[in-house]
Amino acid sequence: MIAQEPLKVVATTGMVGDLVTRVAGERGEVEYLMGPGVDPHLYKATASDVRKLQRADVIFYNGLFLEGKLQSILERMGKSGRFVEAISVGIRHNRLLEPGEGGGHPDPHIWFDTSLWAECIPTVVATLSQAAPESADYFKTQGQLVQAEMLELHQWVLSKVSELPKAKRILVTSHDAYGYFGRAYGFTVVGLQGISTVSEAALADMARLVDFIRENQVKAIFVESSVPHATIERIATDAKVAIGGELFSDAMGTPGQIENGYDLGTYDGMVRHNVTMIVEALK
Repeated sequence: MIAQEPLKVVATTGMVGDLVTRVAGERGEVEYLMGPGVDPHLYKATASDVRKLQRADVIFYNGLFLEGKLQSILERMGKSGRFVEAISVGIRHNRLLEPGEGGGHPDPHIWFDTSLWAECIPTVVATLSQAAPESADYFKTQGQLVQAEMLELHQWVLSKVSELPKAKRILVTSHDAYGYFGRAYGFTVVGLQGISTVSEAALADMARLVDFIRENQVKAIFVESSVPHATIERIATDAKVAIGGELFSDAMGTPGQIENGYDLGTYDGMVRHNVTMIVEALK
């Protein structure tokens, strides 16, 4: 039997790439377009990115307009008969968080609810299986293993969060990336900017957030690795509140970057790092 060549797969973000890598296993070689600290809302494809996409057997992206202008390029490639898929496509619409009064697209930050992120696995399995039918059984088995790991992680988050009294579960960050996290794990979430970082925060928004922090006696607020820190640091000063640490939101850390025993360049490590930091800072 001739060994099958691994599929050449390109993923947009680290979170998507991590999930696809785990499902593809040894039958796929996965490259990411966006590395640590890169904001997908503002990302513009380079010439080398386009070459990577053109050489790929399969392309995965988050969808829900997380990738901004890049999504239209990916959609055009998909219409040309390529294996291009948004991993969010299989999530039921009633599971998605709608935007606020400003309208727009549903909140794309689905990976912060690990049980919801697990719902993307069947789409990854199906797309890889279409691209390499001879490996369909392998991808199905891998998907089942990853699904079990993801639901185990979900239970770990629930357990860790239970250490924090409900009254203290108020999460203040740079932009509104943690809505799904708040819904799944019982947090009130307040972001200075909306679900996208494209629009900048106004002075009135900053003043309202300072008032909110004071009124609710929030113990700590958080900066994000993919969003400039200056504005949140100013709010912390004005509200006389601590910075609880740097969370990973729209990008993971560097693979092999270990902190408190967690590899910040993996989805599992990123989630455990974030949750541990949030719980300890708000205690």
